[in-house]
Amino acid sequence: MKRKNIIRIITLLVVLIYIGAIVFWHLYTPDYNLTIQNPGADNRPEGSARKTNDVVIGEFFMRYVESSSILKGQWPCFRGNDYKNIARTNDVINTSSDFPVQWKVETGEGHAAPVIYNGRVYLLDYDEKLSSDMLRCFSLESGMELWRRWYRVPMKRNHGFSRTAPVVTDKYVISIGPEAHVMCCDPITGELKWTLDVQKQFETEVPFWYAGQCPRIENNQLILAPAGKGILMAGIDCETGEIAWQTPNSVGYKMSHSSIMPMTLSGKKTYVYAGIGGVCGVSGETSDKGKLLWNVTWKPSVIAPSPLQLSSTEIAMTAGYGAGGALLQVKNTDDRWTATITDQYKPSEGLSSEQQTPILYEQMAITILPKDGGGMRGKLVAYSPTNLRTPIWESAADERFGLGPYMIIGNHLFALKEDGELYLYKLEQRRMSFVKKQRIMEGIDAWGPMAYADGYLLLRDAHWVYCLKIERG
Repeated sequence: MKRKNIIRIITLLVVLIYIGAIVFWHLYTPDYNLTIQNPGADNRPEGSARKTNDVVIGEFFMRYVESSSILKGQWPCFRGNDYKNIARTNDVINTSSDFPVQWKVETGEGHAAPVIYNGRVYLLDYDEKLSSDMLRCFSLESGMELWRRWYRVPMKRNHGFSRTAPVVTDKYVISIGPEAHVMCCDPITGELKWTLDVQKQFETEVPFWYAGQCPRIENNQLILAPAGKGILMAGIDCETGEIAWQTPNSVGYKMSHSSIMPMTLSGKKTYVYAGIGGVCGVSGETSDKGKLLWNVTWKPSVIAPSPLQLSSTEIAMTAGYGAGGALLQVKNTDDRWTATITDQYKPSEGLSSEQQTPILYEQMAITILPKDGGGMRGKLVAYSPTNLRTPIWESAADERFGLGPYMIIGNHLFALKEDGELYLYKLEQRRMSFVKKQRIMEGIDAWGPMAYADGYLLLRDAHWVYCLKIERG
């Protein structure tokens, strides 16, 4: 009996203490000892709480070291000089041993691809501590950072930040940030030439996973698809930043993660764009530049891959999240353009892709099938460009790449698993043969497209850029 009474007393005391603590917590107010904190006194980097509409694009600059190079190789924009993701070179690839890592550099979390021009590497990055977009310039040979230009724009991480590859020429390097801030600089000095806020200028709605559209330069004009309330596409003078031409958004498309692909269709230079709502072709000819030639309704909820030209009249379209693929036929009869979707299929039924844009190489349309691609999901798969439903080759059962990138250099295909393992294949007639594989990094989301020039291959995952020397000798 005594023991039961002691237990009851202890239980009652615990309950009383608990109730007392709750009452004290509710009644206690420490505000008598609080003071107003001055901005910056919490050691937060200056400007990290700045509102988006206060952004001053390109406001900060830092030069680290002067450098020159005799290298003349170029991978100047997304998918290279001819937009096909093929480096046409006679460089002899080292197939007998591991590729040495020349250098590596840490980045903010993102998937933006580097570009290469005359011994320099350009990369759009994001610094979370400074809440800043950064255009960074490195030496291709050493990996030393030469300069960076940045501006503060607060954002929340959404599978990383930066996603776009810059474009570079002898006179300009242009980047598009995650919130669609355009910055044009001198490629050697980093001097700021002009800027453009696409959201303000064109009333553009930036996609959920931030801007993924990579800029193009043709004839000293930036070719851009703002897909805003009034303007679908525009040409901007690279020297002045002034708008040279505009295409009205009569079709009502919104900006996607896809990029404009220049094509020659039925003998006419055409800018092809897959926006949210459909696919369109805009004239790239001097005589009627900016004229909307054709459009067709195609409505995946998310579009990351860009259109792939198969012939002078056919375009392959791919998208993720169950959208699969579609074959688009474009015809011009007596200057009357028509566009028709002639085939459409699920991801498991034909050429499809969630993130990377497929490659057309001779008689193979090459892709990595998405996670909903059935038994071949994640595999490298090749189709005939005349039959996008029946595969003619596929990688082995254990050769699955997720959302990783791939590109062709000479007569070899390089494919990077999203965990950082690099595969090399020899391209043969309507098939590929495995050559070797190499663990490059313990990668996390290695999704950024590759770049190649002068024997150097650039790869990246969400946090690092690696430079490999892949040329033999």
